Amino acid sequence: RLVRAGKFPGGQSSCLLGSFVWGKTIGLIGGGGSILAVPLLLYVVGVPSAHLAIGTSAIAVSLSAFANLVGQARLGMVKWRCAVTFSAAGIGGAWLGSSLALRVPGEALLVLFGALMVVVGIVMLLRRQTVGDAEVQLTRATVATMLPMLLIAGFAIGALSGFFGIGGGFLIVPGLMLATGMPIGHAIATSLVAVTAFGAATAANYALEGEVDWRVAGLFVAGGVLGGWLGRIAGQRLQKHKGMMATVFAGFVIATGIYVIWHSLA
Repeated sequence: RLVRAGKFPGGQSSCLLGSFVWGKTIGLIGGGGSILAVPLLLYVVGVPSAHLAIGTSAIAVSLSAFANLVGQARLGMVKWRCAVTFSAAGIGGAWLGSSLALRVPGEALLVLFGALMVVVGIVMLLRRQTVGDAEVQLTRATVATMLPMLLIAGFAIGALSGFFGIGGGFLIVPGLMLATGMPIGHAIATSLVAVTAFGAATAANYALEGEVDWRVAGLFVAGGVLGGWLGRIAGQRLQKHKGMMATVFAGFVIATGIYVIWHSLA
């Protein structure tokens, strides 16, 4: 079943508006913003089905993560051995999760997605900065204890990421911290490798089923790049208030999740 590209009720202006809001949110707040991509595609852009929205958003999430990864890699914040191990395990999980999601009715999938948004918002409200070991590495000395945790966490989180078509950074970051003991700054940077990989695997699976609108994906990425750039500039100027902004955003995610559940059930 093939989806004809570009046939969505909202038109190009709504697509660019939705992607701009999404990109600016990620640039301003950071991790967690990618979960807004599916609701924006459904309720602002007008993408007609949950599966099409998830498949299309997976491309935008993957490309956005890759763009941010380049900057983090230049700063030396990425723990590459941990990232590659975690991502390799998670790609299989993402493929399995997205395959299962394609067989779940769209309305039921959206109810589960809304519930996930509520959980994400609560986790964001409760998350605190923790101290870790900035020098941690996957080596012969640590492989016996670190490798099993990376493989198990990677596969499980990849499956959830693929099932819901999200970047999964809010799960990947604590998963990496738990598996390796790295501090949150390195975990956020390292998680971008996994978000890129999981999003690409999910998008590929949905594309094979014809559940990707390539024109919408292109417009969404274009608007997201501009919004992300402006969001990062605003975020630097509002650095002192970032905690408050994160709290407000978490509340917005919870409210959006409740709306998604209500709308789907209605």
